[in-house]
Amino acid sequence: MNVEGKVAVVTGASRGVGRATAIELARLGCRIVLNYRQSADAAEKATEEVRSQGVAAMAFAADVSDDDACREMAKAAAGEFGQIDILVNNAGTTRFIAHSDLEAVSSEDWRHIMDVNVLGPFQCTRALLPYLKAASTAEVVNVASVAGLNTPGSSIPYGASKAALINMTVNLARALGPNIRVNAVAPGFIEGQWLRDGLGEHYETVKTAVEGKSALQRVNQPEDIAAAIVSLITGSDLVTGQTLVVDGGYTIGPRAS
Repeated sequence: MNVEGKVAVVTGASRGVGRATAIELARLGCRIVLNYRQSADAAEKATEEVRSQGVAAMAFAADVSDDDACREMAKAAAGEFGQIDILVNNAGTTRFIAHSDLEAVSSEDWRHIMDVNVLGPFQCTRALLPYLKAASTAEVVNVASVAGLNTPGSSIPYGASKAALINMTVNLARALGPNIRVNAVAPGFIEGQWLRDGLGEHYETVKTAVEGKSALQRVNQPEDIAAAIVSLITGSDLVTGQTLVVDGGYTIGPRAS
């Protein structure tokens, strides 16, 4: 897809991967709806960065786990721009819990993580579907994680949620073809505040360990994941139902000596 003049909704766009993706799509001429939940100041700053690329943009507060909020966002986006061509389901959450500590995982942890990471992308896709169908071609990209494949994540519920999102990507691709493509990216370690907050004093140790076990010997920046998302949107029109791993080669192991 040539994204110039298209309209994209990016969830969780106030910072990190969502912000980087919104800016990169804007750089290519795409108008942007930046979804956020609480970080109004960060969202407004990100929106101004998008507008600085010479395109129109709007910020919209919505909790993706709330179906009514997703539908209101869809209406507002379509009302502002008259069309929606792209959806990037990036909003996500977790709680950092040692995998061996099953007693530390509450039912509320399961509900919250699954509601945001799985139900949220489904609800956003469903809410935007009438507008995506009205486009000549449309794209959905879900942001999963290598934790949904075969590597440890921040917690068991988080890994399970991302595995479910990868499965849902395949099923949505089957359901929404031929005019809507649905794919996912599965990032590895992403350098930034989210993991700094979650890992605390262990952040640098974990980062160094991941770099040492990766073929490319480095970890992701948010811009690396944004580039992968945009490549799925602007690349081959015959790719759907796929998950693109972006982890510096962590899942294939260290560089051969």
